[in-house]
Amino acid sequence: MADSQWYQALESAGARAAAAFEGVLRRIPVVQRRLEAQYDALLTDIEPSLKPYRNETPGYVRLPTVGRDRDDILDEMRRLAERETPCWREGFASGAVYHGDPDHQTFLSQAYALHAVSNPLHVDLWPSIARYEAEIIAMTATMLGGGSGVCGTVTSGGTESILLAMKTYRDWARERRGIRHPEVVVPRTAHAAFDKAAHYFGIRLVRIPVDARFRADVAAARRAITRNTIALVGSAPSFPHGIIDPITDLAALASERCIGMHVDACLGGFVLPWARRLGYAVPPFDFGVPGVSSISVDTHKYGYAAKGTSVILYRTEDLRRFQYYVAADWPGGLYVSPTIAGSRPGGLSAAAWAAMVSIGEQGYLEATQRILETARRIRNGIESIPELRILGDPLWVIAFTATRLDIYRVLDQMAQRGWHLNGLHHPPAIHICVTLPHTQPGVADRFIADLRESVAVVHREPRAKGGMAPVYGMAASLPFRGVVSDLLRRYLDMVYRV
Repeated sequence: MADSQWYQALESAGARAAAAFEGVLRRIPVVQRRLEAQYDALLTDIEPSLKPYRNETPGYVRLPTVGRDRDDILDEMRRLAERETPCWREGFASGAVYHGDPDHQTFLSQAYALHAVSNPLHVDLWPSIARYEAEIIAMTATMLGGGSGVCGTVTSGGTESILLAMKTYRDWARERRGIRHPEVVVPRTAHAAFDKAAHYFGIRLVRIPVDARFRADVAAARRAITRNTIALVGSAPSFPHGIIDPITDLAALASERCIGMHVDACLGGFVLPWARRLGYAVPPFDFGVPGVSSISVDTHKYGYAAKGTSVILYRTEDLRRFQYYVAADWPGGLYVSPTIAGSRPGGLSAAAWAAMVSIGEQGYLEATQRILETARRIRNGIESIPELRILGDPLWVIAFTATRLDIYRVLDQMAQRGWHLNGLHHPPAIHICVTLPHTQPGVADRFIADLRESVAVVHREPRAKGGMAPVYGMAASLPFRGVVSDLLRRYLDMVYRV
């Protein structure tokens, strides 16, 4: 067994031992009570921000005896939407809303409304939806360097695209190579959707480190490959730090070992091709790289479609067939489904097609230019604050940490000023994912001014209580993952309480 395999085995054994010890510890009544008290205290601080309408509008725990008037319902929904819209429309959100122009939103809504009852499962009833999806796939493949053989499917989002890619490699390896205990090698910074895929589909995820520039360590990837490895993964870029992994090197390694190479371009697939056209230094990442066998890319991010669509692309139809689900002997008839869902909202595919065709190459170029120029101003502003440090060399997803103060307190201070940013771990950091709403006049300057003020406040009051800082701090400092997982499950419980 190679040294790296021994290390992985020891690391895995250590993780199992720590989890077993944690399980015993958490079953001790006094420990259990203290943990529950801590969970309650943390969630009590968070709950008001998640339930702002609790005392303003009626909450339903059962159907009304008589249905409400439609105009009354729409008035209430309109009031809530109007309260929530300014935050993202005025550029206070990281990611989340990628276009936001009212005319564009109206156009997408009109496209959706025309196909609101359609369902791609019934292609005989709605062949127009099949046409839209086929053209979405073809246009996306062409944008990403795909030749005539590149194919794919439309999915509900980046997570489903990643899940399907991992399921495809699992089934391919099972049938073609007889692998019964599949492993996928992923950088530590790969999206959590890969963890979800491993959990759902019985795949062992082998994590490799990233280098000082937050790029996947190719030498570590080589050492991590075993006879059970079915695929390597690289990000273009990674969600936490906005860094593009060395796709060319990873793909060459995958080709050498005759395994899959998946590129997660969910975040960057509709930015990087245009950034390259604009002259930015974009390393090779798409189907132009030999060895890349699949790419996930989100139309509902920088493709500016409505939320709920993504594309998973494969180099060959033969590989794509392992994604499909077919039931040939069901009493209900012949059943075939390309994705995880059976019925799907055809209106979303129609709206995605409409978005892409209406924007065109020139529109994507112009949008990308505005985003990258704004990101450069924001990055320069962050670098001008002595206490902060940019992680890696990002283009438009900018992660930064602090040298002499608690970065999560800075996150809380920014939240108090209306900003919705992303907290990161390993190392503790914040990122802002720059979108079109940030390119409006004054938004970048407001961000830097608020950030500078937030840093100053944390200097003066380093131990302020409340907010998300204690939650992030606990997650970063505790050696046991189970405690943090329990807290997050309770967080979701709270979200779904009326």
